[in-house]
Amino acid sequence: MNRAKLLKQLLPGFIPLFVFIAADEIWGTKIGLFVAVGFGIAEMIWIGIRERRFEKFVLFDTLLLVVLGAVSIILDNDIFFKIKPGLIELILIAVLGVSAFSSMNIIGMMGQRYMKGVEFNEAQERQLKRSLKILFYIFAAHTVLVFYSAFYMSKEAWAFVSGGLFYLIFAGYFAIEMLRQRKQKKKFSKEEWVPLVDEQGKVTGRAPRSQVHNGSKLLHPVVHLHVLNKNGAVLLQKRPINKLIQPGKWDTAVGGHISAGETLEQALKKEAFEEIGLKDFTARLQKVYKWESEVEAELVYMFTTHDSKNIGIQSDEVDELRFWTKKQLESNIRTGIFTPNFEHEVELLKELGTIK
Repeated sequence: MNRAKLLKQLLPGFIPLFVFIAADEIWGTKIGLFVAVGFGIAEMIWIGIRERRFEKFVLFDTLLLVVLGAVSIILDNDIFFKIKPGLIELILIAVLGVSAFSSMNIIGMMGQRYMKGVEFNEAQERQLKRSLKILFYIFAAHTVLVFYSAFYMSKEAWAFVSGGLFYLIFAGYFAIEMLRQRKQKKKFSKEEWVPLVDEQGKVTGRAPRSQVHNGSKLLHPVVHLHVLNKNGAVLLQKRPINKLIQPGKWDTAVGGHISAGETLEQALKKEAFEEIGLKDFTARLQKVYKWESEVEAELVYMFTTHDSKNIGIQSDEVDELRFWTKKQLESNIRTGIFTPNFEHEVELLKELGTIK
């Protein structure tokens, strides 16, 4: 859920209040109250017809408007009416506080309820939490101003604080957010983007490649291809010493990310050709599993092939290529020369009967 959609969930309930403020200035408190209540009812009907849902917050705001307006008229004291926006915001602050600072994300659940099929990945959850914290502090500061203006400022000043200032604050907030997101988009524009997935492989979003390798543990798909010769030996590549992850160690012959918008087959063929020059091969999917290291989390699609013609180093991401027999693999396992991920896959290949 982006910030615009989040605000869309929160603002409808304030509309009757803003209508009352305007109507009160033109026709007075009593007529203003009737106009605002009528507008609130019309808004609920409109939302019900257009979005096929019942907007409880608008109902609550309208009923509170009626109660506090009636008390204000009976007691002939508009202080009750003036503190009403603050009371509404206190409730919102409570909801935002629970959502932002606890594991129970009420706003997130509202978003999933009103936008069917929407799911949040880890990055979106963190972004939403950050937005909720900012909104919490904005609402808290504005609520303090509303109560202060109700008791110590003129009616005109209170009307501005409760209405116009509210919009100005949010306009400033969204302007800053738009600039920040534009700057971030420019920063990542030249990077490869990869899909984000759940453990069943369903795409839930996407992220720049650097953001999935920074310890965020955003789950993203990769392909691994084990190349075996006719004697059952396994081809390994040696990683360059300047690699960020597992430098200088022996690893799966082919391994790479699936780019955003790329199919599994396209990624496999691309990586096989770019790393070891292999093309026109037949591969078999042996296993799909989740692998997690200190810096990343991957959903690995592990393939095998017995096609090894015309292989050779094609990329500066490969230092050396070499076939290893089962005996050589077993004698060097857990000595530190293989990547932990490859050692894990050796055990999987044994279980599958691929390495005998």
